[in-house]
Amino acid sequence: MKFTCEQVNLTKALNIVSKAVSSRTTIPTLKGILMEVKDDNKLLLTASDMDLTIETSIEVENTEKGSIVVPAKLFNEVIRKMPHDYINISTDGFNININCLTSNSSIIGSDADEFPFIKNNEETTEEIIFNRNTFSNMIKKTSFAASIDQTKGAITGVLVELLKEEMKMVAIDGFRMAVTTENIESEKEESIIISARIMDEINKIITENDRKNDSEIKIVIDKKNATVYLDNTKISTRLIAGDFVKYREIIPKEFNTEITLNKKYLSEAIERVSILSEGKNNLIKMSIKDNVMTITSKSEEGGAMEDILIHKDGDDLDIGFNSRFLLNIMRVIEDEEIKMQFNTSLSPCMIKPLDGSAYEYLILPVRISNM
Repeated sequence: MKFTCEQVNLTKALNIVSKAVSSRTTIPTLKGILMEVKDDNKLLLTASDMDLTIETSIEVENTEKGSIVVPAKLFNEVIRKMPHDYINISTDGFNININCLTSNSSIIGSDADEFPFIKNNEETTEEIIFNRNTFSNMIKKTSFAASIDQTKGAITGVLVELLKEEMKMVAIDGFRMAVTTENIESEKEESIIISARIMDEINKIITENDRKNDSEIKIVIDKKNATVYLDNTKISTRLIAGDFVKYREIIPKEFNTEITLNKKYLSEAIERVSILSEGKNNLIKMSIKDNVMTITSKSEEGGAMEDILIHKDGDDLDIGFNSRFLLNIMRVIEDEEIKMQFNTSLSPCMIKPLDGSAYEYLILPVRISNM
């Protein structure tokens, strides 16, 4: 195998596929990246941990066909530190020779035939075209709320729900729930669950890419897999089996208290007050009375208090929250003003936009005492 390419292009491609390299595996080749030069003057790079597979290609010159598996971490480091010029790479058996200007390195690779065969999609059940920036934002607004406990099955993933005129993403971990909705046309109604970890990796690839935000991605779904096509990159992931939580049944239908307030003021106040919050729950207390919300915290080191102007409809209320969970939500909301809805000090709070339902966040309160 032989090819020549620009260092910067190869580095970007390696950064993309490296997100699928397995760090914990009994299959040695899964710690590597499969490099293949075919007939079309393209270098195809593939990495997989058997749950996530990423393929990407770049244009190359002076080619000779061939394939080899390179040790991902070492090869990536060598290429990244090469001069920003054209790199010449060739193989002699399992030796990989790398030359760039006056720099020369040699790395030992392994047989490409030992790299696991990754199946393509089975019978396609749905194919959609989606704005890449919108898809990225939906992931950002939901995946953080998925459970990180790998024994929790389906809720370690993000539910992607395709309806006739909209797509929803839903994540839940037992303490909070995130739902985001965007308009889309779909021929079929479909629900799949994709690992939140993998969704985050897909989002990194989308956001790190240089293309315009208004360009599109294609998503192909079959019975066991979902594949995202993005420019010269193909991202395939195994779906999580099992039934997702019936999230619609969790959302309260009515509320006793509703407030509207400035999201930035709320976020900044929570950050300041939470410095002196106590315990693993990062407990803060919200006291809603008339047109003021008073946020307080208390610990052995001291306490803090902030007042925020609000518009309130309904009852006064005292309620406690994990400040970290609230801040996670605030960081992904872009609206200037938000709506918060409550029932009692022990029932969940809903956070929504002033109009519509582009996003809905449900967060459980923490029991407050001596505050």
